Amino acid sequence: MTSTVDATRTQSPFAGSAARALVCRGCGAEFPLAAQHACFECFGPLEVAYDRSALGAVTREQIAAGPENIWRYAPLLPVGQDPSTRVTLNPGWTPLVRADALAREIGLRAPLWVKDDSANPTHSFKDRVVSVALTAARALGFARFACASTGNLANSVAAHAARNGYPSVVFIPADLEPGKILTTAVYGGAVVAVEGSYDDVNRLCSELTETDEFESTAFVNVNVRPFYAEGSRTLGFEVAEQLGWRLPEQVVIPMASGELLTKVDKAFGELVDIGLVDAAPWRVFGAQSAGCNPIAVALHAGRSEITPVKPTGIAKSLNIGDPAAGVYALEAVRRTGGWMDYATDEEIRDAIQLLARTTGVFAETAGGATVAVLRKLVDSGHLDPDLETVVFNTGEGLKTLDAVADRVGPTHRVRPSLRAARDVGLLG
Repeated sequence: MTSTVDATRTQSPFAGSAARALVCRGCGAEFPLAAQHACFECFGPLEVAYDRSALGAVTREQIAAGPENIWRYAPLLPVGQDPSTRVTLNPGWTPLVRADALAREIGLRAPLWVKDDSANPTHSFKDRVVSVALTAARALGFARFACASTGNLANSVAAHAARNGYPSVVFIPADLEPGKILTTAVYGGAVVAVEGSYDDVNRLCSELTETDEFESTAFVNVNVRPFYAEGSRTLGFEVAEQLGWRLPEQVVIPMASGELLTKVDKAFGELVDIGLVDAAPWRVFGAQSAGCNPIAVALHAGRSEITPVKPTGIAKSLNIGDPAAGVYALEAVRRTGGWMDYATDEEIRDAIQLLARTTGVFAETAGGATVAVLRKLVDSGHLDPDLETVVFNTGEGLKTLDAVADRVGPTHRVRPSLRAARDVGLLG
């Protein structure tokens, strides 16, 4: 559970950071900052804990003076304070799109925004988490980068490794969308297609971290996972800053492991705690697909335990049947008064087209699931149509073209003449 790479190291790789320790989300035990992802006391997951006074010293002016990417929030992150130490594609500062036409179609009266993270370098929010994880991995002395992935993470790890001169090896389910396989393999690293589900892939990667052959390999979502997860906080910071340093009243976030939802919620709480935004209530809503909905099902049943499922359906980037942060996503939703729901494949396809038609944003299937769930939340009364809402699109539709390939195409087919154009009604 902890790598031998850092066995002789101290906390010096994190000098200048507000990060002070790794803390167990279960029992609260603390450990030094290292390549460790599970608690030695209770085997619970670890996350980064910060020095409150160091975070409290960060100002809006200091952030605004930074670059227009995630590193403007370097004072709030565990690594990357020195630009020369970063392993990054400089993601972030993606568009926050006002979505008035979409709001009208689904019955929202207050402002609706789409946080469009498809604008990142490899076209998903994973660039945020990978930049933070691999910067930590470099500080800890790792020589190769790796991951278990449903597609977007593999894209990002391979691209980061290529730009920064590191070898990479990524592990994916063999039945992944062809577009995501190609957009990973093009970077030249090793791509291992595993005959099994993402949960099988993740299990294999966890076993590999314990072998001598992989002791110098950083698996971004295994042995350096606590740092990886912190990159998602930048989405919360960014939304608040783009809204003029205030919190949205409602957010709708896709869930695979559930970690993105928990970290956006964490970011909002931290911004209030250190005085960068005024205290105000916010509600967190989660979105899954009907083919892989263990977190939402647990909420609907009133349970706090997650029952793993075998994923199906087109939203493969959300297909984590045994979600590591599911219980924490449940806690965040319940604490804030939000809700969760899930969408069928057909509802996802409809929502991809609806979002594109009303905002010009072409989302992958995860974004379609999120917009479909947004509509369901409005229809069911769980989401207040009179409160400002931000919905998160985490990936680019070009990666999942098959989802809508049989639904869209040329609306007219004509010969190259004015008469032909008139015959099909283009000239009235």
